[in-house]
Amino acid sequence: MVQRAKIDIFHIKEIKVVVKQYKFYFVIKRFMDIIGSLFLLFLLLPLILITTLTIIIFEGTPVLFKQERIGKDEKSFIIWKFRTMQLNKSSTKKSGRSWTNGVPDDFIFKSSVAMNVTKIGFWLRKFSIDEIPQLINVLKGEMSFIGPRPEIPEIVHYYNECQMQRLYVKPGITGYAQVNGRSNINHGEKIHYDLKYVKNCSFLLDTKIVFLTIIKVIKADGAV
Repeated sequence: MVQRAKIDIFHIKEIKVVVKQYKFYFVIKRFMDIIGSLFLLFLLLPLILITTLTIIIFEGTPVLFKQERIGKDEKSFIIWKFRTMQLNKSSTKKSGRSWTNGVPDDFIFKSSVAMNVTKIGFWLRKFSIDEIPQLINVLKGEMSFIGPRPEIPEIVHYYNECQMQRLYVKPGITGYAQVNGRSNINHGEKIHYDLKYVKNCSFLLDTKIVFLTIIKVIKADGAV
């Protein structure tokens, strides 16, 4: 039997109040996102060029993959990644779902598309190099360095009120769920960690996530 996400109305109201109290934090965080994304784009330019040439030589064009995602306050934007999947197989297939009370907690999305990853794409994903183009999304203000990962519209469409809370803050390149299992956790666990971040976001927690992310990337832990 499919497990359904539970809705806690009191918890929802509590998180809304907490987020509104973090205005100064979000202003400073935006400033740091701008400085950090510009610095990393410059620092990682050689890696960006090498990755671009490698994809062109071994996989052909296009080099980049773009997809619609849902960000803060349910606003849609185009996310950018280095292409890691075979052509004509990188787009999300829409399928009729019968979810009526949110996305099921036991739902796992990535496992259904892993077989379409290219040989080069496997290594790009293993060390999260495919995520580098999202620095542009951060610079534009569509994303932040730290936050819940942006979801596709087809999944957000089925969110219940509880799951919608992860959209109270900007999505991130990495987040609390990513350093606590990444692709090895189901949707319910991801929502749990995302909401825990939304409720407790701070510079201290962001710093912790950054260091844990670096360790995860070096170990290639939880990558697909």
